[in-house]
Amino acid sequence: MLRFVGSFFGAIFTAVTLALLFIALSIGAVFWIYSRDLPSHESLAQYTPPTISRIYDGEGRMIDEFAEERRLFVPIEDVPDLIKHAFVSAEDKNFYTHKGYDARGILAAGIEAVTSRGQNVRGASTITQQVMKNFLLGGERKAERKIKEIILATRLEETLSKDKILELYLNEIFLGQNSYGVAAAAQTYFNKSLVQLAPHEAAMLASMPQAPGEYHPVRAKERVTQRRNYVLREMWQNGYIDEATYLSEKDMPLKSVQNGDYPAFRNGLPPRDYFTDEIRRQLSGSFGQQEFFGGGLAIRATVDPELQEAAAKALRAGLERYDRGQGVWRGTRKTLPVEQLTSQDAWRAALADVEVPRDIAGWHPAVVLELGESSARIGIEGVDEDADGHFIPAEDVTWARKRLKDGKLGKKARVPADLLDVGDVVLVRAVTSDDDGSFKRWSLRQVPEVQGAFMAMDVFSGRVLAMQGGFSYQDSVFNRTTQAARQPGSSFKPFVYAAALDSGFTPATIVVDAPIELNTPQGLWRPKNASNKFYGPTPLRTGIEQSRNLMTVRIAQEIGMETVAGYAERFGVYDRMQAFLSNSLGSQETTLFKMVAAYAMFANGGERVEPTLVDRVQDRYGKSVYRHDLRKCEDCSLGTLPKGAAPRISSSRERVMDPITAYQLTSMMQGVVERGTARGINLPVPVAGKTGTTNDAKDVWFIGYTSNIAAGCYIGYDNPRTLGSSASGGGFCGPVFESFMRTAIKKYGGGKFAVPPGGYFIKIDRFTGARLSDDAQGDHVVSEYFREGEDPIFGTGQMVDGGFGMGSNLPLFAYGEADTGGASATVTTSTGKTRVIPKKADFGTLSSGGLY
Repeated sequence: MLRFVGSFFGAIFTAVTLALLFIALSIGAVFWIYSRDLPSHESLAQYTPPTISRIYDGEGRMIDEFAEERRLFVPIEDVPDLIKHAFVSAEDKNFYTHKGYDARGILAAGIEAVTSRGQNVRGASTITQQVMKNFLLGGERKAERKIKEIILATRLEETLSKDKILELYLNEIFLGQNSYGVAAAAQTYFNKSLVQLAPHEAAMLASMPQAPGEYHPVRAKERVTQRRNYVLREMWQNGYIDEATYLSEKDMPLKSVQNGDYPAFRNGLPPRDYFTDEIRRQLSGSFGQQEFFGGGLAIRATVDPELQEAAAKALRAGLERYDRGQGVWRGTRKTLPVEQLTSQDAWRAALADVEVPRDIAGWHPAVVLELGESSARIGIEGVDEDADGHFIPAEDVTWARKRLKDGKLGKKARVPADLLDVGDVVLVRAVTSDDDGSFKRWSLRQVPEVQGAFMAMDVFSGRVLAMQGGFSYQDSVFNRTTQAARQPGSSFKPFVYAAALDSGFTPATIVVDAPIELNTPQGLWRPKNASNKFYGPTPLRTGIEQSRNLMTVRIAQEIGMETVAGYAERFGVYDRMQAFLSNSLGSQETTLFKMVAAYAMFANGGERVEPTLVDRVQDRYGKSVYRHDLRKCEDCSLGTLPKGAAPRISSSRERVMDPITAYQLTSMMQGVVERGTARGINLPVPVAGKTGTTNDAKDVWFIGYTSNIAAGCYIGYDNPRTLGSSASGGGFCGPVFESFMRTAIKKYGGGKFAVPPGGYFIKIDRFTGARLSDDAQGDHVVSEYFREGEDPIFGTGQMVDGGFGMGSNLPLFAYGEADTGGASATVTTSTGKTRVIPKKADFGTLSSGGLY
């Protein structure tokens, strides 16, 4: 009997042993099969996670950031123990003792899944396994992936220290709200750094990995609070915090940025604008999209925040001035349902969700709450209600008419109800007294239909100091400075004159201003001056000061359009300019960015300068991978310099223009500002520049410069149409330029334009080109700079006609006459009778007879 019992138990023991051996061999075989062709875990030792790229202004203040995965990498030695303990307690309390996987945890999770019949399926992955899943395997729920995960986890534990594994985990893990890693999450949820977090805040972050998409601190507040308190209890039970801390911290309210308890980190940055977005566009092309959005780049921008603000203010004022002059009310075309206006909390919440531009200084979104007989009561975002409320008075709307449903314009408004309806979302700003700045009233505003751009840059370094690509970036991200190709019109003429000056012309050269006819494949082309007049033999200087089209065409014909095209391409205005004669008048499209950069080369004496929005780019390790200014400072390493001496800076930049030509052109463009088409500009330092107005005034320009800053303005509709018969570059863009430059000059100063060596001055008559004595004075006198060795011909001894001739018996606009247009005049004769003198002949009254 005993033998039988012994044999029975022996058989059972053998069977169990064989079964265990079989199971062990089977498991071993499975692990051996899946251990082949696994991804290498060794690369994690050199892990460089995608991190945020940040842009800083010249003073080191952060102004923007870009990331596809918002992550801030923090080395493990800089992660506070509180954070480590919170995540270990929440995710893997045996992290510091296991070898990569937790067999007890896996068994407990399996038993729970079986007993709940699949209702409670929880993960049993260790932190090490999660690192493997996140980095190498992906997140699909399959037994095959789990086996690979365990294999790789054990291998990783042999390769990296526990701290290094935890560093990978804490910097890689997704924690909701586009936040990757604990540092970015602390900023997103609390606007704090890691060292500033309290235990209950650290525990909340550690709650997120379980369900980051569902654990929203506002929408799932109760669920997040329960999970947070679970993590706090685990921290207490694991010995990381004491009982008193646990009891006090679990009773803390769940505060977050999302709930409005803390200001958002993004609110501390200026609104994204055209400048930083253009940096994104350019550097994404240079470094690649992946590197820019994930390379952790530190980008030092050239922007001057004060000048950027001045540029935005000046351009917006110019655009709004024109828009209000049109007298058409459009508003935002956004409304709120009346039922959302029942309480202040309701309309404020609803208004916050409406997409309207919020980046316009001084403007506020608002909603119309009531309409009275003579006013409209409004609720204003970000402005507290006072006892009486806020109102738009009748006096504020009398400039506008509302467009009716049939497309016609209604009558001019007398009261706000003529323009507004209850529930309309509008934009408003406070009108204040010019004397003491006291509040007067709230005023309706609207984003203009007309658009424009402005840019300013240092003429020597190429640093772009300000760039405004439209009225509002939040309204339209299209950057009209760099992306809008428009006809420059007469602002292109300086390149024709520069080519002429380098081709033997002088500022005193006489050019015929008379009608021209050209046969083209498109028909007969008759260019004309803006005044519809012609002026006969005229000095070169006057041609650019008064923007004479006929003179410009004759000059271009004389020197050859191939020469003009070469100059335009050399200055970067065009990649390839078509050699059509009409292009001498600026009919080929280019961008404001290119035009301002080209004018900067006039200002700096003819050296090539490349415009840049970035001074320097550093990688995540602080190494400079791009630096714009490659000039060498000869004395910067010296401890001291002699009194009154400045550091010497050497440059090997290409010269694109003779310095004497650059000065002659600058001198002539000073005349444009002093007495020509931009004479409305009045600044305390010498200014040179050129206006531009295209056919039908579809585009208007002004580009100018002082001794150190070049700036330009463009205004026009995105879908080109006329701005009106009274529109001009000097009238529209001139005030924008002047307003900006007043701020720029206060900060950067300005002086006389440097006169290059190798020339001499001669006084001439600017009307006739005749040489005058050295002591001549008067409005007709101008000092011109001539090259040494040059023997200029003065007056009409030699005239340039471009081969077109002038014609005979033409009623020329005579010397001394006021250039006031072509209107008829009424005079009294010697006999006392009144007679009307017909207006001067223009191109509409001339026949083709007499032209050569």
